[in-house]
Amino acid sequence: MEKQRLNPTIVYILAILGFLCCCFGGLGFILAGIAFYIAHSKMKQAEQNPEEYDNIPAMKTAKTIALIVLIINLAYFAMTLYRIYTVGWDEIMEQSRQMQEEWMKSMGNQ
Repeated sequence: MEKQRLNPTIVYILAILGFLCCCFGGLGFILAGIAFYIAHSKMKQAEQNPEEYDNIPAMKTAKTIALIVLIINLAYFAMTLYRIYTVGWDEIMEQSRQMQEEWMKSMGNQ
């Protein structure tokens, strides 16, 4: 009987995209959460019948990476919510506008 191959590629892709989306207020937790869910589900299947699956260590690694990215995103998301709550959305947008103007001025001076 041929072993089923666990394919961690989609988990890696979602985790990496989730990590890149961390810059957007921690919203990458959505992609990282999906990656972790997929890896966790596949690992449960593999643990029930380990003799039927191949490539279990690679899926364990992918699950760990997805979990780390998920934690980073959730921390950044919590920090973003806290900042919005304490500073206020309007002040954050004003700071963003000022930073953009300064950046544009510095680009014009070069």
